Amino acid sequence: MASRFTELVVDCHDPERLAAFWCAVLDFEVIDRTADKVEIGSWEPTVEDVRARQMPPTVVFIRVPEDKTVKNRLHLDVSPVDRGTEAEVARLLALGATRVDVGQGPDRTWTVLADPEGNEFDVLRSLAPGA
Repeated sequence: MASRFTELVVDCHDPERLAAFWCAVLDFEVIDRTADKVEIGSWEPTVEDVRARQMPPTVVFIRVPEDKTVKNRLHLDVSPVDRGTEAEVARLLALGATRVDVGQGPDRTWTVLADPEGNEFDVLRSLAPGA
C-alpha cells in the first residue's frame, strides 16, 4: 500500500485566527485543537477510513515563532461552488484576505489572494451551476 496524504500543515503565529479564516473559506470545522495547534477538516478522519481509501486531507495550523519571509513554495487553489468568482473574491476579502501580486501578470485567469498571515492562495474559476 502507498502512503496517504492526510494533513497539510501551515506554520503560523496565530493558529486560532487562521483556522477560523480557513473554516469560513472552505466550510470546514475545527476537529482538534491544543494550545499551539488547530486542525480543521470537512470530515473527522479515522484510521480505518484512511486505510480504506484516499480521503480529503485536513489542514493543521501550528504556532511557530518565525515570520513568513518569501513567497510560498506551496499554495492552495480554491474554486467557488455556489457563486461567481468575483463574488467569492469579494467574500474572501471581507473575511480578511488581501490581494497580492506574485508576478502573475495581467492575462491570468485566476485571482491571487493572501490569508491574514500572508500565505498566498488562488481563487480559480467558479464551479457554480451556470457560472
